[in-house]
This record gives sequence, C-alpha cells and structure tokens, in this order.
Amino acid sequence: MKLRDFLIGVATGLAAAIIIKETSERISPFVPANQVLDNVKDEFKKISPIDGSWIYMKTEDFNNGVMTIPVYRGGITRMNDGQMETFEFAADARSGVVVDLAKA
Repeated sequence: MKLRDFLIGVATGLAAAIIIKETSERISPFVPANQVLDNVKDEFKKISPIDGSWIYMKTEDFNNGVMTIPVYRGGITRMNDGQMETFEFAADARSGVVVDLAKA
C-alpha cells in the first residue's frame, strides 16, 4: 500500500467523522440535561442559595392529562429559614421549560 493511498483513507475517515458529529448535534431534538439543570438552579438562586441539585440524564414520558412529552426529572435542595427544603421538577426535554414543580 502506498503512503498516498493510506493518507487519503485517513483524511476521508476524519472528514466523515466530522460530518456525522455535526449532523447528529443538529438533529438531536433535546436540550442537554446539564443546561436544563443550570437554568433551574439559576432561577432558584434568585430567591435563595441552593445546597444541592441533581438531574436524570435520560428522558422519561410525562403525561399532563392532555399530551405526553419527554421530560428530564431533577431536584433542588436549599436552606430556607433554617429548614431544609427539597423541590423536585420535570422539565420539557425539547425546550427546557419546567412543566412540573413540587415540594418534596
């Protein structure tokens, strides 16, 4: 095998990998879970400091009685007047909007 043929193969493989990566990022219909969690944390921080947070990286179906949408589930823990408060939320995986928030 000639060096030229090998280099052409490597260049073709790299170009295909870059194209596939860029295309898959554009096609992905969901907002990254970390970005959703950061947005929720920012809103909670406007009221009081938070102590902890978590989010499931996989989506699950959420039914609001009318439709079923994919959501990320997560939670926030904060101190309020010396009491520990825990909130659980469900955020739309496509837009990042919180669709359900409950004090646990």
